[in-house]
Amino acid sequence: MKSLSLKLEEDIFEETERILESLPKSRNRYINEALQFYNLLQRRKMLAAQLDEESMLVSEESLSVLAEFEALENED
Repeated sequence: MKSLSLKLEEDIFEETERILESLPKSRNRYINEALQFYNLLQRRKMLAAQLDEESMLVSEESLSVLAEFEALENED
């Protein structure tokens, strides 16, 4: 486990302390869980951005293929 020293904004620290008064966990555990959650959120946002970018790259080709299929259906 890594040791870390950090500075928190006063209001964030105070709110955290208030919440921790009613939770059966240590400040260290709470901060670890918060960072784990935030990392997951950021990974999901990065994946969504990557999917959007890749979708844009293939969108023109996808429309072209769709038009070809529609033309084949109309020939019948």
